[in-house]
Amino acid sequence: MSEIIGEQPSESKRLRVDIFSDIACPWCFIGKRRFEQGVEAFEYSQNVDVYWHAYQLDPSLPDNYDGSEAEYLSKMKGLDQAQVQQMLQHVTAQAAEEGLKYDFDNLKVANSFTALRVLEYAKQHGAGNEMKEQLLSAHFEQGLDTGDVQTLLELAGSLGLDAQELGAQLEAGAYTEEVNADISQAQQIGISGVPFFVLDGKYGISGAQPAEVFSNALTQVYAENVKTP
Repeated sequence: MSEIIGEQPSESKRLRVDIFSDIACPWCFIGKRRFEQGVEAFEYSQNVDVYWHAYQLDPSLPDNYDGSEAEYLSKMKGLDQAQVQQMLQHVTAQAAEEGLKYDFDNLKVANSFTALRVLEYAKQHGAGNEMKEQLLSAHFEQGLDTGDVQTLLELAGSLGLDAQELGAQLEAGAYTEEVNADISQAQQIGISGVPFFVLDGKYGISGAQPAEVFSNALTQVYAENVKTP
């Protein structure tokens, strides 16, 4: 992050936002939408630079889990099916308010690590935000298997990325170190749940907060940022 020196016009200041997120996290998609709305309402929205970082809620998941999302959550959280269904209905309703159409009945439970590696590839090729959107939608809305390499390559190809190159790199283990570095960084910061937003490297916002929380925070941090030392 570059240090701000001198009397630059406020319109030229940049505000960095680092977002830690898992593509298998329902609140991360909702949080993405609310954050985007908050940025849109922010006066200097064009000066916000977003950096996506990997996080895994459950690294122990197999590439493909033989069971439904409700069964998985019931087992993981030790809750009965009725409680889990209530949770899923609640998050589906919250998602719908943001224009998202969650389909938990057809969701394919899968380990997100390979998808996060694909996201890293997309980030390095200038399509990080678009890939993040694709992965979240594929997982929660489209019932696609985000643990399947071929599915991931097709998603990347739909964005104009080189699926053949990506496939070869995934097979060679590429982007594993970058994903692990993000996860380690999250642990060092003390992040235990996602989404988690870091504004200007020093202000944290946890969870899928309302859009106005993000717009207010961006406004406050930006105002502090433009003050000349």
